[in-house]
Amino acid sequence: MRDLLPPEVAVAVAGSDDWVGDLLPAERACLGERAVESRLRDFTAGRVCARRALTRLGMPAVALPSAPDRSPVWPAGVVGTITHTHGYCAAAAARADQVRSVGMDAEQHKELNAGVRRLIGLPEEWDDCARLPAGVSWPAVLFSAKETVYKVWHPIVGTWLDFHDARVELDPDSGLFTARIAAARLDAAPVPDPPATITGRFAVDADLVRTAAILLPR
Repeated sequence: MRDLLPPEVAVAVAGSDDWVGDLLPAERACLGERAVESRLRDFTAGRVCARRALTRLGMPAVALPSAPDRSPVWPAGVVGTITHTHGYCAAAAARADQVRSVGMDAEQHKELNAGVRRLIGLPEEWDDCARLPAGVSWPAVLFSAKETVYKVWHPIVGTWLDFHDARVELDPDSGLFTARIAAARLDAAPVPDPPATITGRFAVDADLVRTAAILLPR
């Protein structure tokens, strides 16, 4: 993720040992007694990476418990994000006086079935994808970009953002995506000046699709 985010954002990517690293008591309490092995590994790697990102900001590696919606609770004055998919986990953090919000997502680079495509995409987005160069699962890129957009939106606005509430355009030449939030969602936002446009970066290799975006302070 380092290649997708600016220098003021600290990034940590999980190594092989981080999936079985140590959780702090406040973090472990968020899992409950019946967490399955895959959930435990993902959660552990995410928290280990998040604390490492905090130290790269020069901050203490404090516990990051979960909010009721299972999103991580970052220390005061910090914005951050965590993502994990099969075999990959990363976290990013930044000081809130430098970055208003940060989001990122990683997905497997594979084709999506028709049901998932209907869930995540608008007809015009599928028309766009059909015109893009072959060799990339553009639906997977679109899916990842929308996950990143939600992670940027939610900490600021505090409301749900449906996949169809963001119209995403992908630019394969620049590696940029632009998401425009539906007017109805902006009008219903409970905060002033919700972000109407979110721009981010994407990268694709044989195994992974990665996306990331930030908003700067107003």
